[in-house]
Amino acid sequence: MGSWLGATRAAAHGCRGNGGAAAVGGAGPGAAERWGRRGAARRRRRRCAALLLAMELSLARVDYLQVGVTSQKTMKLLPASGRKATQKVVVGDQDGVITCFGIKKGEAVPVFKTLPGQKIARLELGGALNTPQEKIFVATGSEVRGFTKRGKQFLSFETNLTESIKAMHISGADLFLCASYIYNHYCDCKDQHYYLSGDKINDVLCLPVEKVNCITPVLACQDRVLRVLQGSDLLYEVEVSGPPTVLALNNGNGSDSGEEIVFGTSDGKVGLIQITGSNPVHKWEIGNEKKRGGILCIDSFDILGDGVKELLIGRDDGVLEVYNFESADDPVLRYDHALSESIASVQGGCVGKDGYDEILACTYSGWLTGLTTEPIHREGGSGEELKLSQEMQSKISSLRSELEHLQMKVLQEREKYQQSSQSSTAVSSVPAFSVNDKFTLNKDDASYSLILEVQTAIDNVLVQSDVPIDLLDVDKNSAVVSFSSCDSEPNSNFLLATYRCQANTTRLELKVRSIEGQYGTLQAYVTPRIQPKTCQVHQYQIKPLSLHQRTHSIDHDRKGEGFFKSDNISTISILKDVLSKEATKRKINLNISYDINEESVRYTLKLIHPKLEYQQLLAKKVHLIDALKELQVHEGNVDFLLPKYRSILEEADQLLEEYKKQPAHLERLYGMITDLFIDKFKFKGTNVKTKVPLLLEVLDGCDQDGLIAFFEAAA
Repeated sequence: MGSWLGATRAAAHGCRGNGGAAAVGGAGPGAAERWGRRGAARRRRRRCAALLLAMELSLARVDYLQVGVTSQKTMKLLPASGRKATQKVVVGDQDGVITCFGIKKGEAVPVFKTLPGQKIARLELGGALNTPQEKIFVATGSEVRGFTKRGKQFLSFETNLTESIKAMHISGADLFLCASYIYNHYCDCKDQHYYLSGDKINDVLCLPVEKVNCITPVLACQDRVLRVLQGSDLLYEVEVSGPPTVLALNNGNGSDSGEEIVFGTSDGKVGLIQITGSNPVHKWEIGNEKKRGGILCIDSFDILGDGVKELLIGRDDGVLEVYNFESADDPVLRYDHALSESIASVQGGCVGKDGYDEILACTYSGWLTGLTTEPIHREGGSGEELKLSQEMQSKISSLRSELEHLQMKVLQEREKYQQSSQSSTAVSSVPAFSVNDKFTLNKDDASYSLILEVQTAIDNVLVQSDVPIDLLDVDKNSAVVSFSSCDSEPNSNFLLATYRCQANTTRLELKVRSIEGQYGTLQAYVTPRIQPKTCQVHQYQIKPLSLHQRTHSIDHDRKGEGFFKSDNISTISILKDVLSKEATKRKINLNISYDINEESVRYTLKLIHPKLEYQQLLAKKVHLIDALKELQVHEGNVDFLLPKYRSILEEADQLLEEYKKQPAHLERLYGMITDLFIDKFKFKGTNVKTKVPLLLEVLDGCDQDGLIAFFEAAA
C-alpha cells in the first residue's frame, strides 16, 4: 500500500559537499582570536548559569490521559509547527490503537485515533533525510504500517519475517527490523541485508547516515554485547557491563561525529560508546549504586534551556532521571522523580503550554504524564486567599462531572454483570490482563530480581519452586509474605510462599537466591483484583550455573567437543554432573575427561578467605552490639572499654545495616568451601562427607594456612 517515503537511496546517501565551516565575515586573525575568547567566556558563563539552574530544577507533574497497556519505545512527540509551539503526542498501545492528541487549555484534544488491531511493539518517526521527521511508523506482528501526522495510512508493508517484530529503527528510506534473533535491513521496502544473532536482540539503531556517510547498524543483544554490522556481516562486537535493553543516539544525533551511542542495561547502568570504523571507544558509564530498576528508554533534551542537552532516563521501577554534564565525560544526576509503574517511553519537548518545556513519560499501563517547567502550584501568605483562574475552575468542574459520570457507569455495569451472572443462560468468560515480568541476575550480591507488573491492582502472588531457593527482603516491597509447609520428597516442592499485596499495588519486586548445581523451575501465580477471579502462571528457569555470567572469549573451531576451564573445581563438577545427566536422558554417548590442577584449590581458597574473614569479623561485631549497648546503659560512660569495642558502639547502625543486607553471606561462604572440599575428593573417587564437621571447626578458626593444610591433609 503506497511507497516508502518517496526518498530513494540516491537522495538518502547523495552528495553532502556543502556541510563545511562557516566564516566570520570581515574578521582577521586578531579579531577571530578575540571572538573566540569572548565565545569561551560566554560558554563559561552559560555553564555556570546552567549549574545554578540545574540545582534548582523544579518540575510539576501533570497527568494528561491514559491509553491501553504500552510496550517499550511506543510514544513520540511530533515536530513542532513553529518556534516555542506545542507539540502533538502520538502513542501506540497493545490493543493496536494509535492515538494522536494535543493539549489545548489543559485538556487533551484528539487529532486521530485508529481502530484496534495487533499489539504495537514499536513506534518510530521518519521522513526524508534532512526534513522534519513527522511520518509515523508502527510495527505490529510482522507488518510495518505508515501514517501521516493527520492519521492517513500510506504504507502497509508485510515483511518476510516469520515471527513478530521486536525492535525497529528508521533512517530516510532505510528500515531496520529485528525479531528475537533475526535482523533485516530494507530500503524502499526491498530486502537488502540479513543477520542471525547469537543471542536475543533487544534493540536496534543505525548511526546517522548524513554524518558517517555509510550505513552502520548496531544491535543491542542479551549476552551483554553490542554487535556492529556492515551489510550482512559482523564488523565487530562491543562487550558492555550488562544486558543492553535500549539504544539511543547521544544528543539525539550521535553528537558532532555521529558515532556516539548511549546504551542502557537491564541492571540499571547507562554508558556512552563511540562506534568507530575499527575500535570502539568507551567514553563514560553511570553505575547503579542506588540499586534502581533497569533502563527502558533514553532521550536527550535541553530541559534547562542553556543550549546543552540533558540526558533523560526512564527505568522499569518508575524512576525518571535527568543527568546534566559538567563536562563532556562527566554526567551528574540533577533531578529524579518516582512514578508508580515502569516508564516505557520518555521524550522531552513542549506539550502542555507554549513556551514551557517538559518531560513526557508514558508508563506501562498507558498513562501519559508530563513533568513541566510551568509553575502549577501557588502558595498564599498568611491570611491571603488563593484565587483560582477561570481556566482552573472550569477544569475542576469538568473533572467532577467526569468522575460522577464514571461512578454512574461503574454502578450500571456492576448491576448488569450481577444480573447476567444469575441468569440461567450466563456464559462465564475469563478476563484478560497483561503481566510485565523480568527475571534478572544481580551479580553484586549473587541474587535474582523477579519483577511482576500488572495493568491493574495485584491481589496476591503465589511463588513455588521445585529447587531450594531463599527469598530475600526487598525494601520497596510492602506486601505481606506467608510461607506454607511443603513436602519436598515426592513432589520436588521446596518452596511455597504467598505475597498479599496492599491496595492499589500494581508492581511487585521479589528477590531470590539460588544454589549453584541445583536447577529447576520457579513459578509465579499472579492473581489481580478483578472479577471473576483469574490467575496467570509465569515460569522462570533456575540454571545449573545460575550465578555465573557468560563469557565471550570462545574458540568456535571445536567441532564435536568442548573444553571448560575454571579456577573453582565445584564449577567443573556441576558441569560434569549436568552434562552426564542430560546425555543419559537423551541417550547420547558422551566421553568426559578431566585434568585437575591441585594448585587451583589453593588459589580458590586464597580468593575466598579474605571475604570469609571479613564476614566472620562482621558477625562477631554484630553479636557484641546488644551486650555493649546494655553495658553502656548501666555504666553511662564507656571510656574504659578498649578502642575496638568503642568503635563497635560508634558504628553499630552501619554494622547492623550491612549485616541486614547480607544475612546469609557467611553461611554461603561456608557452603562454597564445603562444596569445594567434597568436589576435590569426588574427582579422586573418595567420599569425604564424614570429615565435613572437622572442616567446619577449622573454618571457625578463620586461619588461611590451617584451612589449606586441612584440604591437603584430608587425602
